[in-house]
Amino acid sequence: MNRPVNRPVNRAVGRGLRILLAVCLLTLVPGCTSDTPDPLVVLGPWTGKEGNAFEAALNRLDDGTGRTYTYEGTRSLRETLVSQLEADAPPDVAILNSIGELTEYARRDKLKPLVEEAAERAYAPWAPTLLVDNKRRTYWVPLKVDLKSLVWSKEGTSSDDPTWCIGLASQATSGWPGTDWIEDILLHQAGPDVYEKWATSRLSWRDPAVRRAWTTWAELLGDRSPKSIERSLTTSYEGTPGPDEPLGLLASPGFDCTHEHQSAFIRYVYAGDDVRVEPSARFLGGSAEYRDAYEVAGDMAAVFSDDPAAQELVERLSSPAGRERWQAEADPAVRPLFPNTTGLPATESANPIEQEIDGLLNSRARTLCFDASDVMPPELRDAFHRAVLEFFRDPAEKHLASLLRQLETVRAQVDEESADDRSFRPPEDICA
Repeated sequence: MNRPVNRPVNRAVGRGLRILLAVCLLTLVPGCTSDTPDPLVVLGPWTGKEGNAFEAALNRLDDGTGRTYTYEGTRSLRETLVSQLEADAPPDVAILNSIGELTEYARRDKLKPLVEEAAERAYAPWAPTLLVDNKRRTYWVPLKVDLKSLVWSKEGTSSDDPTWCIGLASQATSGWPGTDWIEDILLHQAGPDVYEKWATSRLSWRDPAVRRAWTTWAELLGDRSPKSIERSLTTSYEGTPGPDEPLGLLASPGFDCTHEHQSAFIRYVYAGDDVRVEPSARFLGGSAEYRDAYEVAGDMAAVFSDDPAAQELVERLSSPAGRERWQAEADPAVRPLFPNTTGLPATESANPIEQEIDGLLNSRARTLCFDASDVMPPELRDAFHRAVLEFFRDPAEKHLASLLRQLETVRAQVDEESADDRSFRPPEDICA
């Protein structure tokens, strides 16, 4: 799952616009007329430097209609969006990293199918189509992507016998770094077909291939002291806080480790440091035929409003011009990644790490599979997060059997609840 940088949320622009609208309504201030359209509201996951760059790019969009845009960035994206939907006040556009959540909103008829201009940019595996009333529909388009299946280490350290840095804390979504491990192991051991069936609830959690992924992770972690286990459970995936930025797990006090399994976004922590990045495949005990398969994530834009300008906004944001504006505004350490299928001209990489990641994503990867937990229905994904935390504390075989049985029960319940909706089918093609 692609996680944003932890920074304070800047809502000043949104508050100012709301206050202005209220004043216009109450006092008839000159220049405020009923013909002035409301600003389009965009809800997204980026805060801090990432949020500032996106907001700056958003403010530079000039469609000639006089529409203005308000960006609201939050770490509590699902909670915020659910509360807005319950209040019947959704944003015009929301940007989410979970296909499972997006599928849920489409099933509940909260999303609007994208117009053709934007739907043409719904490239696989980030934006699979949904079958609704016997028609294939496109409901979201990726604005930026993230490459997983990566291992980070300090230059000069041997990769023959790595010791692993693990930080599992992430507020309400704690556990997701562990789900990334299990997903990546399963992908490289069992291959994309099995991975795809498991991620889309067509394979039991008690399947031997799934069980092997969990036990392989425990073997890679090796023997750990109770103190080290508690440290990993309570330390953020970003590492301990530094004076300006998180230190990263490789540089965090108390972590005597040489390697970290983490997504490409963590490069903002290690930018400029003596750190190297490489594909994870050779560390995971997988098959050589799946070595060039990679797990990916992304942030996808979906329309919740009937306002045609919301559709046009998504089309502009996903266009090569919109992406170029975004890249130009972003700090090199948090510059968004785009695959070469976007039509965006190649840009010079900011550093060797970014160059390596770009090469893997756009040249060397043969198969890309979307983050499995982010494909799952939210109830199952959350149960997966919790199970990882419990397994990390106690990886005993008997405990694992119990956890997998519980996850299989949740999967069956979710499938049963959605089986009656014959007019709707969730995505199945999440590898490309």
